[in-house]
Amino acid sequence: MSSEKQETYKPDPRFKIAHREAFIGIGLAIFNFIWWYGFAYGLGSRPPEEYTYILGLPDWFFYSCVVGFILMSLLVIVITNFVLKEVPLDAEYTEMEESQKP
Repeated sequence: MSSEKQETYKPDPRFKIAHREAFIGIGLAIFNFIWWYGFAYGLGSRPPEEYTYILGLPDWFFYSCVVGFILMSLLVIVITNFVLKEVPLDAEYTEMEESQKP
């Protein structure tokens, strides 16, 4: 048994990228909830007689749902295009990467 080559565990480098991107996704979800909650309950807690309206919608709804949706869509597009990395999902990825190292 000692003559056999012992294989050591090498974590796949894609896991580090996947964990980073998962934290980015969680951060976006938390930001979206804080944005929505802040406007929906911050402005929406007033009596309805005090509401102001934007495009026929109460201001709390407009800012929390309409602007929040547009903002989150833009954030996701920007982060997807400029922050997230494309990673091959092939099983041979790590074997090919290791064989190309000097």
